[in-house]
Amino acid sequence: MTVPVRKPLDWTSFDVVNKCRYATGFKKVGHAGTLDPFAEGVLILGFGTHTKMLDRFKEMDKTYRVDIQMGALTDTQDRTGQILKSITVDSPPSADDIQKVLPGFLGEIAQVPPMYSAKKVKGQTLYSLARAGKIIERSPHHVRIDAIEVLEYSWPMLTCRVRCSSGTYIRTLSEDIGRSLGCGGYAFALVRERVGDIVLDECFTLDEFIEEWKSIRHLKT
Repeated sequence: MTVPVRKPLDWTSFDVVNKCRYATGFKKVGHAGTLDPFAEGVLILGFGTHTKMLDRFKEMDKTYRVDIQMGALTDTQDRTGQILKSITVDSPPSADDIQKVLPGFLGEIAQVPPMYSAKKVKGQTLYSLARAGKIIERSPHHVRIDAIEVLEYSWPMLTCRVRCSSGTYIRTLSEDIGRSLGCGGYAFALVRERVGDIVLDECFTLDEFIEEWKSIRHLKT
């Protein structure tokens, strides 16, 4: 079976997998696309032989809601990292300034994978290398941004909804948008709202899924 769950804030995707493995008794449990610990939202889980179906979810388009904190850069491109630089601006960007730069990020763009990411290079995850103090050269990869909608803006926080292809780093996009406005930025909060046609409102919380599983098991006994 495959099940859409809502990954909680401050959990790793692997934490969710472990919790569900323990609750269901399935030895083989996987997920379709890592969400950072500071992020929450749609996480598709596969159990048993259905883990083979997860690749098709990984390739689906995604929708995210992101809060971009402007005025600084961090080493992780999100709020969990160390501040690398605080940027003071004489005049914060206006709503019109933002609307002028966003079209430049639409369509196919090149992104360099961040060092603090789950991407593997020669068998090692980039975040494990970063934690060891190693910075390596990364080749850019191409992703597609279909839409960026401004939901709220009150300096220094900009909230956007992003529709994009699989493999898009929203943290990197947040930093790049801030740089284009001359003030820097990083992802402060991130919610994956949609994977393919699966939306957040359709997802089980972990507690709901575990209770549902217990009910199913009870009916079978």
